[in-house]
Amino acid sequence: MSELPRRDALRLTALATAIPAFQAMFPTAAGAATPATARTAGGSSAAGAVPGPQLPTPASWIVKPFDNTRVTLAPSLFTDNRDRVLTFLRAYSADRMLAVFRTNAGLDTHGAQPPGGWETADGNLRGHFAGHYLSALSLAYAGTGEQVYKDKADYMVGALGACQDALAALVGTDDPAAPSRAGYLAAYPETQFVLLEQYATYPRIWAPWYTCHMIMRGLLDAYQHAGNEQALRIVRGMGDWAYSRLGHLPRTQLDRMWRIYIAGEYNAMPVVMADLYALTGDEKYLTTAKCFDNTYLFEAAVANEDTLNGEHANQHIPQYQGYLEIYEQTGEQRYLAAARNFWDMVVPHRTYVDGGMAGSGEIFGARDVVAATIQQDNAETCCVYNMLKLSRSLFFHTADPKYMQYYERSLYGQILGSRRNTASDTNPLLTYFVPVNPGAHRSYGNLGTCCGGTGLETHAKFQDSVYFSSADNSTLYVNLYLPSTLDWPERGLTITQSTDYPTDPAGTSTLTITGDADLDLRLRVPYWVERGFTVRVNGVRQQVAAVPGTYVSLSRRWRTGDRVEIAAPFTLRIERALDDPATQAVAYGPVPLVIRSSATEYQSLTLYRDYPLSRDLSQVIRPAGEPMTFTANGLTLVPFYINTTESYHMYFRRAEPEIVFGAVGTGIENRTDAEGLTFLDEVWDRGPFRNRGGLVRAVTEVADARVATGDLTSRQRQVLIEAAARAQLPS
Repeated sequence: MSELPRRDALRLTALATAIPAFQAMFPTAAGAATPATARTAGGSSAAGAVPGPQLPTPASWIVKPFDNTRVTLAPSLFTDNRDRVLTFLRAYSADRMLAVFRTNAGLDTHGAQPPGGWETADGNLRGHFAGHYLSALSLAYAGTGEQVYKDKADYMVGALGACQDALAALVGTDDPAAPSRAGYLAAYPETQFVLLEQYATYPRIWAPWYTCHMIMRGLLDAYQHAGNEQALRIVRGMGDWAYSRLGHLPRTQLDRMWRIYIAGEYNAMPVVMADLYALTGDEKYLTTAKCFDNTYLFEAAVANEDTLNGEHANQHIPQYQGYLEIYEQTGEQRYLAAARNFWDMVVPHRTYVDGGMAGSGEIFGARDVVAATIQQDNAETCCVYNMLKLSRSLFFHTADPKYMQYYERSLYGQILGSRRNTASDTNPLLTYFVPVNPGAHRSYGNLGTCCGGTGLETHAKFQDSVYFSSADNSTLYVNLYLPSTLDWPERGLTITQSTDYPTDPAGTSTLTITGDADLDLRLRVPYWVERGFTVRVNGVRQQVAAVPGTYVSLSRRWRTGDRVEIAAPFTLRIERALDDPATQAVAYGPVPLVIRSSATEYQSLTLYRDYPLSRDLSQVIRPAGEPMTFTANGLTLVPFYINTTESYHMYFRRAEPEIVFGAVGTGIENRTDAEGLTFLDEVWDRGPFRNRGGLVRAVTEVADARVATGDLTSRQRQVLIEAAARAQLPS
């Protein structure tokens, strides 16, 4: 028998020490669960999951989240989507995710082939999807308590550890795959990182630090959500290696690297490094986190200068989450300022009605330019995934309701519409772009892409922002109306929320209390509420100042059996694009509606002629036979969460050529002003009106202003006022 080459001998030694233990512990974890461990996802509870180690609560937080194991979801549209993703996670082979790592480390792939997409044997982003998959498994375990997800996560961690050990055994050899030092873990040699330091561009290399982040994040999630101690040891080795690569580089070189389009993309590397610092206290991890400061955008954000136009959106959104976490560890205000200012540059200035990012393809558009960006490729799902993370983290520091208002918009808008209503064992069936152009349709798939990976995570953690508590546990924030149960042992409380939101137009939700405690209960008043937000405790209506976009507070001694009944009736509303008020969308409560149509030109709607004095859109956009479905001008509008591949229009063009009041015409053109608003826009924006006199006053005010600017003659003013006075409009 010939002697094994040194490379193979070293790798086989590492393999021999590691793999038998993994196979003994998790004999079926590489693929689907055995019948003994598999359970129906919808019927499980998070009660069986053991909370993993938690990061220390930052001193700057005034609000904090609950561990995912503490909130259990009841059946809803969200659990329908979650369970479809859980089906994929249970069934899809972990060995396929691991194949590219094992190949790079010279280990046996067990005959498994890479998943495809960007995960190919020679792909420059290979390995990133395994990180998403590991995160999703860990989150699925925390959310459901099902052992199958922990078993597969543990198997993944063990196999990745074996790959890291095999690569470490090559350090100091002349093997071309040998890393520069121990701790390196990737699905390709270190070459991409070396080339980035020499300023190589895409497609010669493709975002090596982005891929590194996904692997490290997956391992940290396995530690924090599935309690895997080995995962922390592996990720610390990667952190040590990252410091060895970046810690000595001059700032000028780092700045140039991070400006390179896509090649310099590093996602949330500063987040995982700041997390490692928080967990270990090792200063080199904090130093490494700051190495990822992207100076040119960071300094602009600190100064509140909007320079985002033309930037690759998802390349940069996670950076601001990193700055926020660096602030949490250091107290340096400029990092907090950068994160807060950046968020304000995106919302609402670069946001569609469903919360998606406005721009061209993956690129941010100009500030306040929305209608002009509507095209085939836009609203990348990854962007919303990262904006949701940033929004909830900013809320922890500020308790500012605007962050959770955006969270609801995006969660009930783009995210709920991002998973097809079909089960699959082989494909996650998630969106990449969520187009908003006329006649668009959603494409589902994305096995092996970034949005396929973030989608797996998002759908495995819907419970993570339903409830928050104040830092001192004296206050409970109810952020989302979603059927669920909160287990709060620190206060001796269990809160069960029952609701059909967002499919119930009455917008009702009931909280039932178990346990006795003094508590300030804060209920979020949605931004879209128009017909009142009422709260009853044990049947008694409460006097609350319910202003849309705020929280109302109920402070009392709560006892077992107390019931809090909330009603936020849905209403139809029109949302205008910031740069073109005639380009509009319709929403019903928190739910965007889309027009069913395969036409590729904007559909036109004429609505003002049918307006009642109350300005109630349900008298104009009429309910149809199916729930949450409407008709207007012969067109059908349906909820965007109906996840099919049918063509739709998220936006339409408002067509109101003549100034009319019901059946009374005027023959006068409904011209726009300098802001793009028509005469009728300005009149009805002053509504609703109690009676016809209110309408006449509004017409008079707008007509007077238009005469002053020369847009109307005095004669036309008189015609308009008389027409409004004759109009027989329903109340």
